[in-house]
Amino acid sequence: MSNPSRWVLINRLAEITGYSEDAVRHKVKNGTWSQGRIWRKAPDGRIFVNLEEFERWVESGRQLAAH
Repeated sequence: MSNPSRWVLINRLAEITGYSEDAVRHKVKNGTWSQGRIWRKAPDGRIFVNLEEFERWVESGRQLAAH
């Protein structure tokens, strides 16, 4: 795949970043990552994470709380 999607499933994010799948789900559930910006739920209910926004969050040095 030469042009990977910016939206990836939790298991793929875990592979790429080293965060456990449980850690990713915790950040989604507790509001550390804002819905619609860093993550979103697909029509089939699966959670996708935006890699570009994840990288911005990492580079920000702070938590982006849901508003």
